[in-house]
Parts: sequence; C-alpha cells; structure tokens
Amino acid sequence: MKRLIAPLLIGLIGAAILVALGTWQIQRLSWKSDILAEIDQKIAGDPQPLPRVISPSEQRYMPVTMAGTIENGALFVLVSVKRRGPGWRVISPFTTDDGRRVLLDRGFVPTDAKDAPLAAGPATVLGNMHWPDDRNSSTPDNDIPNNTWFARDIQQMAETLDTEPLLVITRELSPADKGMTPLPVDSSGVANDHLQYAVTWFSLAGIWILMTGVWIRRLMHKG
Repeated sequence: MKRLIAPLLIGLIGAAILVALGTWQIQRLSWKSDILAEIDQKIAGDPQPLPRVISPSEQRYMPVTMAGTIENGALFVLVSVKRRGPGWRVISPFTTDDGRRVLLDRGFVPTDAKDAPLAAGPATVLGNMHWPDDRNSSTPDNDIPNNTWFARDIQQMAETLDTEPLLVITRELSPADKGMTPLPVDSSGVANDHLQYAVTWFSLAGIWILMTGVWIRRLMHKG
C-alpha cells in the first residue's frame, strides 16, 4: 500500500490546484461581469456636452451630444460585422457649433460603397466617447495613401483629418445618415473569457483525477 501513497498525493494535490484555479476564474467572472454591467450603465447614461478637459481613463464610453457640421472627407477602416460581412467604418471630421473639430465614427457601409458620395452638413450627434484598442501584433499598418485603415489609431486619424485626437462613436444621428449603419459602442468588445477558462481548469481537474485512478489501478494490479 505504501507505493500508492505517492500517486494518491500527486493526484489529490494536482486536482486541488486545478480546482482552485477554476474557482479563481469563477471569481474573476463575477468581477468582470460587474465591470461590464457598469460599462453598459455608463454607455446608456444621460448624454453630456462634449467636455473641454479630456481624460481617457475616466471618460471612456461617456455619452455625449453635440451639434455642428459633418465635414467633407472620410477615413475608411476595414471591419467585419456579424450578419453583414466585410465593410468599412467611416470616420469623418465633425466641427461643433462652438468651433471644435473632432473625429466622428459615423458607422458601417458595405465594401463596395467606399467610393459612394457621403452626406455632409449640419447634424446633431448622440454618441459615446471612445479610445478603441483595435490593434494587436498581427494588425497591418494603416495604408494612409490608399485610405485603407486596419485600426482606429486616434492620433494618426486626427493628424490626417486635422482634428483633435478625440473620437465620438455615433449612436444616433439627426438627420439620419442614409446608407450608413451605426455601430454604437457596447461592452461586447471587452473580453470576458473567464467562464471558458474555468471550464477548462475544472475539466483538467477531472482528467487529472481519472488519470490518477488509472495509475493507481495499474499499480494495484502489478501487486
């Protein structure tokens, strides 16, 4: 029986560690769910005038309203939208009634609409301030000469369109932007994989226990 002590301890300790990791991920899931609920609540809050003092850490997702003019010109960011397929996010300069010039994410158009005329002129925007994190290690560099963007790099877009480095993503536009489908900001872009991680750790714990049982059984048969 002594020879069974080591595999039994290995099995119990290993399973305990894996179960603990799964439990930690469940706790993280609860924490992340609370954060996502706060983000959703902030997104849908009462809109405020566009702030003069900018603080990305505090104002991300802040709902704002602004009146002014959609100017001519646009940047096109390549995206793929569920149930719509590939297309472009359209980013235009917007001049507010008090003279500020900011970036306006107007929404989505299909791939073949890149060269279609875009509406310009007076408009009222209800949207959310955002500092998107589109870029990862595999994202190509933006092709500025050909107006093909792969990430919403705010500083680079602002320099190209001569605006403040400030992006507002449209929720509602009046008058409506014909041919444009708004892509309002929401919490779906915030990663929340903790349930998947928890299931993985608990599954590994089950496999660990099963393999330990097989090991112990073979030792017993050898005896």
